[in-house]
Amino acid sequence: MDKFFKLKENGTDVPTEIMAGFTTFFAMSYIIFVNPAVLSATGMPSQAVFLATIIAAAIGTLIMGLFANVPYAQAPGMGLNAFFTYTVVFALGFTWEQALALVFICGLLNIFITVTKIRKSIIKAIPESLQNAISGGIGIFIAYIGIKGANIVQFTSESANILSINNQPFVADGTYSNIFSVVTNGGIVPALVDFTNPSTQLALVGLVLLVVLLALKVKGAVLISILTTTIIGIPFKIVDLSQISLSTGGIGAAFSQLGETFGAAFGPNGMQSLFSDTSRIPLVIMTIFAFSLSDTFDTIGTFIGTGRRSGIFSSEDQKSLETSTGFKSKMDRALFADAIATSIGAVFGTSNTTTFVESAAGIGAGGRTGLTSVVTALLFLTCILIAPIAGIVPSAATSPVLIIVGIMMMSSFTKINWEDLDEAIPAFFASVFMGFGYSISYGIAAGFIFYCIVKMCKGQLKEVHPILIVSAMLFLLNFIVLAII
Repeated sequence: MDKFFKLKENGTDVPTEIMAGFTTFFAMSYIIFVNPAVLSATGMPSQAVFLATIIAAAIGTLIMGLFANVPYAQAPGMGLNAFFTYTVVFALGFTWEQALALVFICGLLNIFITVTKIRKSIIKAIPESLQNAISGGIGIFIAYIGIKGANIVQFTSESANILSINNQPFVADGTYSNIFSVVTNGGIVPALVDFTNPSTQLALVGLVLLVVLLALKVKGAVLISILTTTIIGIPFKIVDLSQISLSTGGIGAAFSQLGETFGAAFGPNGMQSLFSDTSRIPLVIMTIFAFSLSDTFDTIGTFIGTGRRSGIFSSEDQKSLETSTGFKSKMDRALFADAIATSIGAVFGTSNTTTFVESAAGIGAGGRTGLTSVVTALLFLTCILIAPIAGIVPSAATSPVLIIVGIMMMSSFTKINWEDLDEAIPAFFASVFMGFGYSISYGIAAGFIFYCIVKMCKGQLKEVHPILIVSAMLFLLNFIVLAII
């Protein structure tokens, strides 16, 4: 095992990797419950999506661990699943089968740009200041996910600021039921909660506990914090043990439903009808482009942000990335593993499978090799039988971990020259927009666009790598298309 995963070479050992695998799994296990809830709104069978989520996560993460030997986990991405449901199906009028076909094609496109080294070229084109901004910005993004998951902040919106409910224009005197989506403009006001929520109180206990354990340099502090906080939540009814059931009675029905989504992307309601209406082909192409753009830059941002700081992608590996051919570097293999996971997920019946930023939790716990990913993947597979056990770990137990990991990653900001506005402006927009826009790819978009604007104003546009200019223009095109549709 040491020889296969190169544990000693990466400064780690089996117990650390196992602990990191558990940490990553607990930090992202929410996806096996949230993803079905989001996608089933399109009419997809919920139990089928539940199984597809687990299978896609397990296969994608295993490939990442065994082929690339890096501690990253994959699963259907949050944000991308919302885009699948609320934009592609509800707003654009595609069937869920057609949406799966779009995701499958997106996966093929990602494989193409990975094999042809376009993804690698994009990474090489990003200046060091923006790479550090992306790393620190992901810290903000992860910490914000943790703060939100801990229910430490709340948002207030007066009726004048509500734009739509259930993707329909808001009517002030209207009556609404079964609300699944509310969109509010910039008038929404964030504030601290009053801390009367037991879940928030538990999250604060977990945060203090984790800080103490880390300050005392206790080995396994992250996993100890998650398990202890979960146990503390039991007597306060935050953790509901009644949800635990080892009965396998529903597994057969779930696999029966999986037959409805498996391969549906290629059926008469999917790929076979996707291009039948020639008037919608431009929309099909732009939707595939939007899927691919978000997926590609989410992954690149995650790798740059977490791998750069932790040393997972060493200077030698980054040099190999620039000079080698094929899949000789870990980054090459990791990008390829991420690319094929999306198409695999679409075949089983779920939205884009991508590298999860919550992998940073396992990396923060010491994970440095693919063994961490293998452990995470096996835990996902186990959930087919004992999903309720994974479900009892509350967000109050995992959110403090994300907050602390975010703090650790923000150290990259120290490598940015904030006194130089040429460097500071793009870095600010790249990092802050990740949190405020709740999207890694849109944060990168803001950084790219403002970097080009600054260089253009100073007559230095020739110094900008052509790939970065093209990427910025594609992002602008994407925003224009989203505004039109």
